[in-house]
Amino acid sequence: MFTQTDRSAWICGGEIQCREQPAEVGRAYHLILLGPPGVGKGTQAELLCSRLGTCHLSTGDVFRAAKDAEDHQCSPAIRTALEAMRRGDLVSDDTVIDMVRERAACLKCRIGFLLDGFPRTVEQAMALDSLLTDLNLDLDGVLSYELDIDAIVDRLSGRRTCEHCGAVYHVAARKPIVDGVCDHCSGALVQREDDRPESIRVRMAAYEEKTRPLSDYYREAGKLVSVSAVGTAEAIFARALQTLGV
Repeated sequence: MFTQTDRSAWICGGEIQCREQPAEVGRAYHLILLGPPGVGKGTQAELLCSRLGTCHLSTGDVFRAAKDAEDHQCSPAIRTALEAMRRGDLVSDDTVIDMVRERAACLKCRIGFLLDGFPRTVEQAMALDSLLTDLNLDLDGVLSYELDIDAIVDRLSGRRTCEHCGAVYHVAARKPIVDGVCDHCSGALVQREDDRPESIRVRMAAYEEKTRPLSDYYREAGKLVSVSAVGTAEAIFARALQTLGV
């Protein structure tokens, strides 16, 4: 299986080119990942990209990398986004859309793409549709990972994070060798404030209000593919492949 090793063009933008690409390319898939916190989208993205040879285009990765970049290395859209984040404001739809437009060449990559974190609103989805039309590209599907809210609360509230190195564990699914102690650096494992049940339910309510309309939008367009996020990562992955006919 092919594993994507370089996303320089996506992360940095501008005139930067990716250094490595496979010599042989099969079918280029064009996919979007949707789903609330706690359904395991990060793991599924890794598995899908490895299996399909597709490039993982995460807007979160772009913003995280930009925080450590010099101002002259940032595109206009990224500078605007960082200014908003420093003020504690949400990054506007227009700014996120501009950031993706600045990286339109990545959408045309011959190995395809798996968009993660974009679009998050119907306005962003409509802008993406317009951009893909301009690029003469069609979406193969929008994978929407579904899980009952009580199961999500159980998953996230069981997470424990190393306060020193940031490694993540789970009280049931991924226990450390020594209870409460990080395997990597021996730091203390703590429950983050946003992993507390009450905080999770607030986040889920916000997700339902702001992001769920995307499901309706893509369902009406005939692009939505619902995937049950119950079970192991491997079982969920197998369901996704089956829905894609892979």
